[in-house]
Amino acid sequence: MRRTTLAEIVILTLILCAGASLAAAESEPVKPAIGALAWMAGTWSGTSDGVTMEEHWMEPGDGLMLGIHRDMRPGMPPFFEFLRIEEREGGLVYMASPRGRDATPFKMAELEPRKVVFENPEHDFPQRVMYWLEGEDTLHARIEGTNQGRAGASEWAWKRVD
Repeated sequence: MRRTTLAEIVILTLILCAGASLAAAESEPVKPAIGALAWMAGTWSGTSDGVTMEEHWMEPGDGLMLGIHRDMRPGMPPFFEFLRIEEREGGLVYMASPRGRDATPFKMAELEPRKVVFENPEHDFPQRVMYWLEGEDTLHARIEGTNQGRAGASEWAWKRVD
């Protein structure tokens, strides 16, 4: 009968521990990093119904993307919005500050290679904010939800500006 050596016991223990660690790591969900939204980066512009719209997103870096939006309509004050997407413990969060007001958080609900959806069911309107890239040069944005019990949505498309 063969005797088990101490070295064999140690090796067997290490193999079993490594397998348990791998199984635990595989069961934890992977949180998307801000780099997954690099396709949004750039300067985007478009005109609709006499309104010139601009949106600019900085490249992702250090867990953060910064953006700004501006609408210009002849004879009217401009609308602007400060935007950011942050990596947080629970995942990516879109922060919208229309006209520089306090930021409203929207947690990421869906992520595809060229589409992202953020949600905040507690917000008055919108409750969902979506961005997606069509081709290489058209960025779409859509907001939707209910406002005073009525469903509503708005959608925009901008072309990439060099």
